[in-house]
Amino acid sequence: MLIGNVGRDPEVRYIESGAGNPKVATFPLATTEKYRDRSGNIREITEWHNIVTWRSTADVVEKFVRKGTQVYVEGRIRTRSWDDQSGAKKYVTEIVADTLQLLGRRTDNPATVQTMQQTAATVRPAQTTTAPAAPAVPDTEDDDLPF
Repeated sequence: MLIGNVGRDPEVRYIESGAGNPKVATFPLATTEKYRDRSGNIREITEWHNIVTWRSTADVVEKFVRKGTQVYVEGRIRTRSWDDQSGAKKYVTEIVADTLQLLGRRTDNPATVQTMQQTAATVRPAQTTTAPAAPAVPDTEDDDLPF
């Protein structure tokens, strides 16, 4: 489980092999730990995590996640390895997200602000109409309401 801020806009791509060409989105996530050292000074340690999302979660990331978005991620740690062009073994550790939730206020999310601006530019003002008058309620003293 991680809570942090997205370090750059997500990279979204489709996997060509396999049924349905699943979508995958990747992005870096920064988590910061604050603590007080022995001399009383506040220290911060920032860790960077590589987040990988698939299918419907990747759709959400593509639409709503941008650099600076605060997110909650729940997932599994995976380490992959490969040989680069020179034959050296390379490793990468990633968090494969099972759950992703946007945090913070809607106006803090860069993607939501951009979407709201685009929507405001294309939506016409609503026309006002007058609603029919409500029927009059007879005033009776026979009611049993205490007020």
